[in-house]
Amino acid sequence: MAARQEVTAWRPRVRGVTEVFHAHFTEYAYPMHVHDAWTLLIVDDGAVRYDLERHEHGTPHDTVSLLPPHVPHNGAPATPHGFRKRVVYLDASVLGEDLIGAAVDGPDLRDALLRRRVGQLHTALAQPGDELEAESRLTFVAEHLRERLDERLRPAGRDARNPALARRLRELLDARVTDGVTLEEAARLLHAHPAHLVRAFSGAYGIAPHQYLTSRRVGRARRLLLDGLPPGEVATTTGFFDQAHLTRHFRKLVGVTPGRYRRSAR
Repeated sequence: MAARQEVTAWRPRVRGVTEVFHAHFTEYAYPMHVHDAWTLLIVDDGAVRYDLERHEHGTPHDTVSLLPPHVPHNGAPATPHGFRKRVVYLDASVLGEDLIGAAVDGPDLRDALLRRRVGQLHTALAQPGDELEAESRLTFVAEHLRERLDERLRPAGRDARNPALARRLRELLDARVTDGVTLEEAARLLHAHPAHLVRAFSGAYGIAPHQYLTSRRVGRARRLLLDGLPPGEVATTTGFFDQAHLTRHFRKLVGVTPGRYRRSAR
């Protein structure tokens, strides 16, 4: 089998993420190197073996690996057909350097929930216009990682019930349906931690903030489509990144494309 090296990399507009890197390697082996960011790694096919602080580690399919910044490591395929991986690099605003020691001691986390959440984060990061969803998912991933790495940083209170805070966030989202709002900005305006903000809203309304905002945008899009506006114009008018972004979410919530919905109008 010929050696394969397939790589996709980009820098999303999400605070705390320095790079997203997807790759498929069959024979390539990384030499010892360091990063200045946290390396959050999941393997979708095959496996990777690597050395970190002179100890050998591996990445079976259900593992999330978190490699700390400034600590040398390498990497090589652990199976004959290589590996397919997805990586997101996170800066110190997401995970602080106080966790480096804990990550060195145990970089591979066997955690099905965390693995699923990291996969969902990658899906959101790949879609322009879904930055609020990506921020929300990153917040929970980072919180989960901090809890796993250092029990001393576990939040003392996990009660999500805060209807007043949830209502204030809903009012903010209602006022910014078209323009949108980042999770960081919402947290600053409402004087709440981003994770607590998302948890309070989801607990009060049974839906995440990004899902609520998307639903509001789709609702406006439906009315404009029935008024006869073309989907491309509707997309920009209602706050979607582009027509493809509108189509993806519209089909998910309505069951048909915006164009077909518009043609069905009487």
